[in-house]
Amino acid sequence: MKKTVNFYLNKSRNIYTLAALLFLSGIAPTAKAQVVVDKILAVVGSKIILQSDIEKQHVQYIAQGAEDNSQTKCLIFDQLLLQKLLLNQAEIDSVTVSESQVDGELDRRMRFYIKQIGSEEKLEEYFHTTIRELKAELRDMIREQLLVQSMQSTITKDVVATPSNVREYFESIHPDSLPYIDAEMEVGQIVRKPPVSDSERKSVKARLEEYRKKIMAGEDFAVYAALYSEDKSTAKKGGELGMFERGTMVPEFEAAAFNLRTGEVSPIIETKFGFHILQLIERRADQINVRHILLQPQTDEKDLYKSYALLDSLRKQINLGTISFDEAAQKFSDDEETRNNGGLLVNPETGTTRLSPDKMDRLLFFQVDSMALNTVSMPLGMATAEGKQAYRIVMVKSKNLPHRANLKDDYQKIQEVALQQKQNELLTTWVENKKSVTYIHLNDTFDNCEMLKAWTNSGIKQ
Repeated sequence: MKKTVNFYLNKSRNIYTLAALLFLSGIAPTAKAQVVVDKILAVVGSKIILQSDIEKQHVQYIAQGAEDNSQTKCLIFDQLLLQKLLLNQAEIDSVTVSESQVDGELDRRMRFYIKQIGSEEKLEEYFHTTIRELKAELRDMIREQLLVQSMQSTITKDVVATPSNVREYFESIHPDSLPYIDAEMEVGQIVRKPPVSDSERKSVKARLEEYRKKIMAGEDFAVYAALYSEDKSTAKKGGELGMFERGTMVPEFEAAAFNLRTGEVSPIIETKFGFHILQLIERRADQINVRHILLQPQTDEKDLYKSYALLDSLRKQINLGTISFDEAAQKFSDDEETRNNGGLLVNPETGTTRLSPDKMDRLLFFQVDSMALNTVSMPLGMATAEGKQAYRIVMVKSKNLPHRANLKDDYQKIQEVALQQKQNELLTTWVENKKSVTYIHLNDTFDNCEMLKAWTNSGIKQ
């Protein structure tokens, strides 16, 4: 019998990408669950699931406008059980993720959220908290997600989808069920960020040092932050950042902050955002709260023009064939995320380089929509993630119009779905095997959930 299929699957998503975790992947404002007396609902190996875990996930699910029914909490519980089974095995097998991986994923999420909502200030207003507090709140959840993904990858690392597997899978789909694929394009960019002159750097540092001297002489740090800091999201709070732990800030900022004594003012430090001075407000166990003043050196028109001129020269060389776009991106682009990938922008949801119009920056889409394939644009103005002026040249490397899925144009998508199916089959077998040799206990709170009986009837009993 021919099957139906959805090709719009996240590259990393399969039946074991936990719904309970996905609830938090969209932007939903913090909501308060009703107060409940917390209790342990389940034990899976060395891991536990609390009543509050389910309530928190349920609140996030409803906050995103999803339909609630009698089975919603059952589904959340089922997915949490699966998560804990994978985490328990990760612990047994010594599967780990590094702090740098956690930091990288947190930064990627924040960039995605900020891009979706428009600015850091709007994101903070939406969540009713600061970016730093949001990252601290999400940190443990992100770590567990990465551990689960790493465990899944370990289990399925040897699974492949051969060309014959892909063709067999495609031919099993009923023609009427083949989906329409949206318009997509691959866009490469080469970015140049104008350097800041030595004189501008010295001027900014001198101004900040003057503020520091006055504060050291007894003037109020918070007043100076409110008046002069260029971090607008904290300036209105006297530069106060709120409590955060190690791993939340960029390394230079964090090293200076955690070395301060209460009330002490730091020397000037430099980060990718500019120059700062810090004051420690409070230290509480492994967390601290600091104020800071940020001043950002500005680039002048002469430096901006140098970036424009370099990109214009590169554009001409690429069009003449003396250097390829990929080579130019690797040698000259200041964008760390794309320069080693031929300059190709990446879809943050799928991890692929194919972008539909709704996944692109609106201004960039209007700039590239009418471009011919493999032609290079004139230098275009842009703002970096740090809010600084820059220029880029772009090239449309491929473009597909909306169409019904076929092997010629959509082989990669079909291969990914075929691979996911094989991975899911292996994971299903793995889960059943592990359930039979893992201690699993559920209390009777969710006895009415049919889907949970597969858990209550399995596992080692004590």
